[in-house]
Amino acid sequence: MSTTTEKLGKNELAALVASDIAPGSFVNLGIGQPTLVSNYLRPEQHVTLHTENGMLGMGPEATGDEVDPDLINAGKIPVTELPGAAYFHHADSFAIMRGGHLDVCVLGAFQVSASGDLANWHTGAPDAIPAVGGAMDLATGAKDVYVMMSLFTKDGLSKLVKECSYPLTGVGCVTRVYTNEAVFLLKDGGVHVRETFGTTFEELAAKMDIPLVRAAAGKQQ
Repeated sequence: MSTTTEKLGKNELAALVASDIAPGSFVNLGIGQPTLVSNYLRPEQHVTLHTENGMLGMGPEATGDEVDPDLINAGKIPVTELPGAAYFHHADSFAIMRGGHLDVCVLGAFQVSASGDLANWHTGAPDAIPAVGGAMDLATGAKDVYVMMSLFTKDGLSKLVKECSYPLTGVGCVTRVYTNEAVFLLKDGGVHVRETFGTTFEELAAKMDIPLVRAAAGKQQ
C-alpha cells in the first residue's frame, strides 16, 4: 500500500482514475467530478468515451475556439470529438448502457456501502431535487463501476458506510472508490485500502465505521 503526504485535488484524482482505465476500454463518465477524467486520458490508451446523450468517441472538454454549443456531454459541458466519433439516437445510447457494452463507468456518489451499494441520485431530503438520469442504467450495465467522491462530508461523516441511508441507485455494483484521501477496492467481501493521500491507514480506520483491509502488495488493481 502506498501513501502521499497531501490529499488529492479533483484534477489529481481525475488523472489517477484515467491512468487506471485499461487500454481499449469503452467508458462512460458521469456528471460532476467524473467528467474531468476525459482531460487526462492518453491517446495511447485508446479509450473510447461514451456519453448517454448519444455519442461515442468523445474527447476532452472543449475550450476557446473549440467550443461548439451543439457538441456537449450529458452534463451540458462543451466537449471535443475524436477521429471516428459517432452520434446516435438516445434510445440506442441507453441500449449500449443497458446491454453490457461498457467496460467502465465513473460516477459520483452521496454514499457507497462496504458491499458496493451505490446511492447517488437523491438524499431523501424533502427539498432535494431527484436527479437519477442514466445512473441506474450505468450502475447495472457497466462491467465495472468506479466512484469518485470526497471521502467525508462537511460534518466529518464518512460517505463510505456500512449501509447506505439514502435511496439506492444500484446494489452491489461498485468495484472501486476513488477519494481525495484514499483509493478503496471493494472485493472479497471487504474494503481494501490500495493507497492513501495525506493520511495513514490507521488514521482512516479510526475515522470510519467499517473494517478496512490493507491491500496486499502486488495486488493493487
